[in-house]
Amino acid sequence: MIEFKFDVQLLIEGENLCEDTTFEYISTKIIGDSLLAVGDESLLKVHYHTNEPWQVLEYCSSLGEIHDIVVENMERQANGLAG
Repeated sequence: MIEFKFDVQLLIEGENLCEDTTFEYISTKIIGDSLLAVGDESLLKVHYHTNEPWQVLEYCSSLGEIHDIVVENMERQANGLAG
């Protein structure tokens, strides 16, 4: 059984982006695990496992333009189906 069903990955382009602030917000406000928020002030990559991918997308889109968005269903993948 997978605790967090969705693998969310995306890039955020913007100004004055902060890895630490993004990490802190997601890790305390959105339930999940395996969080990565890395980059610089103009481009961040975010990776997170959660059951509520829309919350990650909503928050990240408030920081800048999001693109290269991938949301994969890891439960389906574990069952041999397309994610």
